[in-house]
Amino acid sequence: MELSLLLIFWYGILHAFGPDHLTAIADFSIGKEKRKTLLITVLFAIGHGLSLFIFAKILQHVDLSEEILGYGDLISGSVILAMGVYLLYMVAAGRIHLNRHMHEGKEHIHIYFGKEHKHEDAVVESSSFTMGLLMGAGGVRGMLVTLGAVGSGNVDMTMVAAFTAGVMLVFVGFGLAISYMNENLLGNVRNVRAAFATAGIVSLVVGSSVLFG
Repeated sequence: MELSLLLIFWYGILHAFGPDHLTAIADFSIGKEKRKTLLITVLFAIGHGLSLFIFAKILQHVDLSEEILGYGDLISGSVILAMGVYLLYMVAAGRIHLNRHMHEGKEHIHIYFGKEHKHEDAVVESSSFTMGLLMGAGGVRGMLVTLGAVGSGNVDMTMVAAFTAGVMLVFVGFGLAISYMNENLLGNVRNVRAAFATAGIVSLVVGSSVLFG
């Protein structure tokens, strides 16, 4: 059983490197502080694993057609495409801003959307968890085939936990890379808008690839 879990953990690592997953994380993590970035990546991974577990349990009792499962790709691709459109719109409309201020003698930089600076941490965090749930639908076919083969058709919570741990390892590592960029490259509005514009373009490319590739 230990070898099976190790294989599932490794598959989770490989699965996490999908450009659609990393693109979604980048869209939510650019401009955030390290703690928030790591929280976003962890919540995304948990939502992803939970979604796959729910689908696995449904498929143990309901024989869904390949066409229906294909809607998972439609959902994930559409979400990423919509994120790309939204980010490019915010850049074009000049609605991405940078605010500098001091807390206990230390300078803090906050990047925000809209006309005024608001703290919306709970919204972003819940959105990243929801995004993980939606993105889980996109990878359900490949993941369930792998887990089903290893587990003789029976997918349990331990297997999904191993898969989620592998996914989380990559997501947190990628989150740390995004956090480094946030701290060292996004010190002015021009760089911030360039970063979001790049994320928007990548989202359009990746989302279109998932939908039409």
